[in-house]
Amino acid sequence: MENFETSAIRTQTERTQFDEHSTPLYLTSSFIFQDAEDMRASFAEEKPKNLYSRFSNPNVSEFTEKIAKMEGAEAGYAFATGMAAIYSTFAALLSAGDHIVSCQSVFGSTHTLFTKYFPKWNIETTYFKAEDAENVEQYIKPNTKILYLKPLPILRLKFLILSFWADSQET
Repeated sequence: MENFETSAIRTQTERTQFDEHSTPLYLTSSFIFQDAEDMRASFAEEKPKNLYSRFSNPNVSEFTEKIAKMEGAEAGYAFATGMAAIYSTFAALLSAGDHIVSCQSVFGSTHTLFTKYFPKWNIETTYFKAEDAENVEQYIKPNTKILYLKPLPILRLKFLILSFWADSQET
């Protein structure tokens, strides 16, 4: 297995016909299609192809492949902001009627999602205090889908939650 540094350097997109040493920057917003059928199949996700840089881009693909490889993950996603990552994760995992258990100390915009936007979609959030982490189990309901923790400098909280979560997954 390659070491971390080698993996970080060597993972890259295929070279173009110009045999460049490093990946060129793709400063385009859109990509071309060979014909209408190529476009239809691409948008229907029947074939892998870059469509529009807000959806996919060779540079972003290379970045996520490198990070995933270095982390030992199958795949990954990259976002322009932390809130984009947080919202996209919630949107992918939650449905109407679901429940979130969250520590109280979250970023202000995350709190706004929990209190202003998610209730519109019938998604409820219950907060717990860091000093009450040992009792977090009492807040979990049958429809709880996410236990959300903002990284805190309180290592005790982190270990209590992870320990609880690991124990609850065994039953």
